[in-house]
Amino acid sequence: MPLALVAKGSLNQLRTISCKFTAPRIYPAIHPVPLSISTTSRMAPRAPWRDILASHLEKAPAHDFSIATVDYDAQGRAVPRVRTCGCRGFFPELELHPKGQQDIDEQVEDGGNPPLYESDMLTFTTDIRMEKLWQLKKSGFDPPIEAMFWLKDSMAQWRVKGRAYALGGPPSALWSPQEEADEELSRRELAQNLRRKTNGSGDPAKWTWDKAVTKYFANHSPIMRGSFRSPRPGQPRSEAPENPAIGMGQKVTDLHDPVARKNFRVVVIEPEEVELLDLTNLEDAKRWKWTLAREDRPENHWVQTELWP
Repeated sequence: MPLALVAKGSLNQLRTISCKFTAPRIYPAIHPVPLSISTTSRMAPRAPWRDILASHLEKAPAHDFSIATVDYDAQGRAVPRVRTCGCRGFFPELELHPKGQQDIDEQVEDGGNPPLYESDMLTFTTDIRMEKLWQLKKSGFDPPIEAMFWLKDSMAQWRVKGRAYALGGPPSALWSPQEEADEELSRRELAQNLRRKTNGSGDPAKWTWDKAVTKYFANHSPIMRGSFRSPRPGQPRSEAPENPAIGMGQKVTDLHDPVARKNFRVVVIEPEEVELLDLTNLEDAKRWKWTLAREDRPENHWVQTELWP
């Protein structure tokens, strides 16, 4: 059954149901997944809101969302920060544009990861030097984050609250010990939220985190990949970069470019609370909230509540 039809049916059921849901070259994988996903993942079923959100995103001409973080001013007071980012879909699934797929086929072992896993976790990409990551780091290892979509074609507002984890691919000599430790912790936490796809195929031993992150890098155009070799975002233009490899307007074709990849990060949002405001009928607007309930169960489940809008 098409995803849109499944989602439409799910959305109709919401009105009457309130229940619980449980330079091009080939590189080997140099930092494989540190633990077995099949034995650590909670293997929970899909979140009940996932297909509805996916169907709304399919209708949207662009997948931009607002990302909110917490910062602290000079007096130590908590202050809000928000910016617009491009949503990259649910981790680790990503449909590449043709040139990105060609680059993956030519430069990544086995042409990338086998299509084995899916999740309910949303993603966006960023530069490690951006303020948003520093703000997240100030809140600890698994900092709180909130994302908001306004999807006009569906007349729907989505709010996703949860925890953020950054992935950067294979550690290198350019990484600090803290960056390596953070990467390892992020992988361990996210592995628990991956599940086998019902129609997935391939050898799990060939699935690696490095390939997963490289796919997101490949999805950028060469000029956008080159932006990760640009001067530090927010740095005054009067201050010239000390590193001669840093500069504006570079095109990166090597998916393993060490300078660009040091700065590239995929941020994965582990949802804990999701809200949908449905404004298709302004005379009777609808609002639902799903809350992740871990409790003492072997797998997560979601509690659904209908709210006044």
